[in-house]
Amino acid sequence: MSVELNHTIVHARDNRESAEFFTDLLGLEITGEWGPFVAVALTNGVTLDFATVPAEDITPQHYAFLVSEAEFDAAYEKITARGIEHWADPHQKQPGEINRNDGGKGVYFLDPSRHAMELITVPYGGWPQP
Repeated sequence: MSVELNHTIVHARDNRESAEFFTDLLGLEITGEWGPFVAVALTNGVTLDFATVPAEDITPQHYAFLVSEAEFDAAYEKITARGIEHWADPHQKQPGEINRNDGGKGVYFLDPSRHAMELITVPYGGWPQP
């Protein structure tokens, strides 16, 4: 059996708020709720299970998502229309910009719980050569 990431728990101040922020931005849906979790399934079968925890217990994490050009453009339009602060770089030195690494586009922004989210259209290092 191969090893695959199945799910990860994302700590949030409000699990529903964070799940809805994420699904609305990327055109996804909430796919389940059980116990303290609000789940969002990604197209590769991995789920993000948002769990409400006290704000002081949240350690900001980094989550990067590979998306199509069309998905990037739609999400970026929402980011700018809503005035969501964003950067071209992970160190937040290039505000209001996107990057164009490896022939694609990328952007960094924070979710409601201050996790660093990243959208990219090409994997770092580029697409594997045949």
